[in-house]
Amino acid sequence: MKPLGSKGEDLAVRFLQKKGYRIIARNYKTPVGEIDIIARDGDTIVFIEVKTRTDISFGYPFEAVNKRKRQKLKNLALLYLKRQGKESPVRFDVLSIFCMDNGKKDIEHIKDAFEV
Repeated sequence: MKPLGSKGEDLAVRFLQKKGYRIIARNYKTPVGEIDIIARDGDTIVFIEVKTRTDISFGYPFEAVNKRKRQKLKNLALLYLKRQGKESPVRFDVLSIFCMDNGKKDIEHIKDAFEV
């Protein structure tokens, strides 16, 4: 059985593709961390953090993207952009996924969740 995080990322990729996003990378690893999903929405490169929960005892999924996590994502995005050597508009989104006991999934897409 896949871990919850991987299941959430699978759901996120399908959700984004249905919305017309082109997935560039998944689990993009660097020496300092990982970006869950990098996608293109038109001309914009979108760095997407996916948070998945089965209950709210630790808060809603999007609440896990705190100030420290946002700063880390910004640094990872800058590293990615530097490696690519291209300038492009960028955006940071959060996909908050709640998997309920009855098998239903609730996906909240927070576009422009934070700025660089």
